[in-house]
Amino acid sequence: MKLFGSSGIRGLTNVDVTPQLALNVGKAAGKGRSRAVIARDPRVAGIMIEEAVSAGLMSAGVDVTRLGVVPTPTLAYAARNFDVGVMITASHNPARDIGIKLWNPDGMAFDSRQQHEIEQAVEVDGYSLADWDRIGITSDYEMGVEDHIRVIIDTVGPLETAPKVVLDCGSGAGSVITPLLLRMMGCKVLALNSQLDGHFPARDPEPKEANLGLLMRTVQDWGADMGIAHDGDADRMMAVDDMGRFVGGDQLLAIFASREDADSIVVPVDTSMVVDDALPDAKVIRSRVGDVYVAEAMKKIGARFGGEPSGSWIFPRLSFCPDGIYAAARLIEIVGSGKLSEMVDELPVYQTRRTGTACSNERKSEVMAAVYAELSSLGEVSDIDGIRVEVDGGWVLVRPSGTEPKIRITAESRSGVDELFHAVCRIVNSAIGSTCD
Repeated sequence: MKLFGSSGIRGLTNVDVTPQLALNVGKAAGKGRSRAVIARDPRVAGIMIEEAVSAGLMSAGVDVTRLGVVPTPTLAYAARNFDVGVMITASHNPARDIGIKLWNPDGMAFDSRQQHEIEQAVEVDGYSLADWDRIGITSDYEMGVEDHIRVIIDTVGPLETAPKVVLDCGSGAGSVITPLLLRMMGCKVLALNSQLDGHFPARDPEPKEANLGLLMRTVQDWGADMGIAHDGDADRMMAVDDMGRFVGGDQLLAIFASREDADSIVVPVDTSMVVDDALPDAKVIRSRVGDVYVAEAMKKIGARFGGEPSGSWIFPRLSFCPDGIYAAARLIEIVGSGKLSEMVDELPVYQTRRTGTACSNERKSEVMAAVYAELSSLGEVSDIDGIRVEVDGGWVLVRPSGTEPKIRITAESRSGVDELFHAVCRIVNSAIGSTCD
């Protein structure tokens, strides 16, 4: 049974992720543990799934502490005082989806081995339930946000100036912490969509350029120094520069990494060459796509920073959880009295094309086998995650999505990316009968 994707368990509410599944995951996660902390983002199904997971944990004899609606990194930071942390969220997915993500005390999501143990227990009903007088109890803890703010402020320190920041929380969990944090840091904050609403009425939860038109316009209109955007659970952070331009995830990776004084960083296989070229003295390690795989590789080699172009930034000095709230504070600190636009313009620019083509989960293996046979003749192949091929002056990646029924295609080149991109699209098209834009 395969429950976990590249970022926890996710799917359509009451179809892929049901109260029964949540109950069973709770029972499995409770095995050998005594104390758990649980939280949720504002999704409509959040309370339902939280209650089911909590019941499962309690039935296994685990005491459950509830944080309420808080961001995922706030929950992951709180997990340091517990045996396991549970976050009910579907992160950047649409409002109709819900999910479950499990955390270790060091702030790292359950690794591949731990995920497999949960899947095995759910598949074979391998639970150890407590006697009637040993079931767990519940309690509430209301200081999770304050604890997270305190450690971020202690880490970032005071600002020399008071930058103007436009913040778009997307009606997600970041609404309960980031506006307050930035104001406590001394920023002048104009907050957009900072009311909790699990329907995400203002925009899609994913903080990509197509969803951030209001933020980009407001940065320009207000004369702000930058814009910040979160996804539904604020583990992601994306930025807009002082000119109102969306800053790409690869560019942010390069900006963060160059300021972390790291001799090695970890990025996923779909990361741009701009990171390599911006860090000539650092070793760039590529992992599978998914923050848990980036964190696994970081922990293995002792990397001081890692992240994903999708907006996940991991700073081990706080936690191995992607922390969009700390990333926002850190970016403001990095920019200081300068301009984010100037930092962006100093980076090399390469031609990149990305797309996702619908493909059922059942057909992914068949399609990828056919694609591999075609792509292996183009250049050096890496199969860490999907199929990445290094070609003259660039690279291409074809990989099945870990969270959606899609095949994702990325191509980058120092010149002529369209020819490379469309050549690969034709290969994928012949396998699944779709077109690439």
